[in-house]
Amino acid sequence: MNAGRPLRLEAFLQCADHTVSRETFTLFHEKDRDLLITIPQPLAKDLPGYYESPDYISHTDAKRNLIERLYQIVKSYSLKRKLSLITRLNDGEGRLLDIGCGTGDFLKTCFDAGWGVTGIEPNDKARALAETKIGQENCHASLEQLPDLDPEKFDVITLWHVLEHVPDLYQYIARIKSLLRKNGSLIIAVPNFNSSDATHYGRDWAAYDVPRHLWHFSRTSVKKIFSEFGMQVVEEAPLPFDSFYVSLLSEKYRHGEPRYLSAFYQGLKSNWKARSTGEYSSLIYVLK
Repeated sequence: MNAGRPLRLEAFLQCADHTVSRETFTLFHEKDRDLLITIPQPLAKDLPGYYESPDYISHTDAKRNLIERLYQIVKSYSLKRKLSLITRLNDGEGRLLDIGCGTGDFLKTCFDAGWGVTGIEPNDKARALAETKIGQENCHASLEQLPDLDPEKFDVITLWHVLEHVPDLYQYIARIKSLLRKNGSLIIAVPNFNSSDATHYGRDWAAYDVPRHLWHFSRTSVKKIFSEFGMQVVEEAPLPFDSFYVSLLSEKYRHGEPRYLSAFYQGLKSNWKARSTGEYSSLIYVLK
């Protein structure tokens, strides 16, 4: 992380990787930006191995169990909401770059609505699924594989639960900004470690998802980090279903089983508290 000034780090919490390795990682609090950092961070060559699990749900279209079926149902609703947001921001169709496009459902929704779409997805299996939906020519494994677009840059760039995964945070943001048109919109969605469900579950909060999540954001950290790039948050919106889904996984991590009623209660409680505090489990930020 190249922050341009020394970091003041303080140990915050220890978390286990519940999905792949069962290893333990420490979250350190960077106070100036109210940002949590996963330490140690895996080497770039080792990171893909931490995603190799059939339980990593964003890389599959599977509906093998109730959790996966619920995920796919909520995803269908969310796709329509996301399309409505980008269409409103751009006053109609335009050119969209979706970074971390997964299996390509969001891009397919936008493509069918008239958008010119491009996707970035490093996972080979997920990208192969996306290519069947929007075409191989519209999917790339990394930003480095994008053709030279200048001056035909993107009207909207989206990162739905992606920014927390990128190893070189500041370099990545600089690269993204260079691909955005002057009046374009950058949309990111990230978990919020200051939410009520995060506080309740502590080390078992599923949205910590170490070591795949290298950075853990608060509303303050998003504003401060992007302000260093001359960008500001112009709009926030909650992702209210995330609190229920994250609580469901968190119950499973804590007790070895989902415990649906407890998860529903914690998700509902988190959303209710956030109505006054704004501290939802996950938030969408629109940046200009």
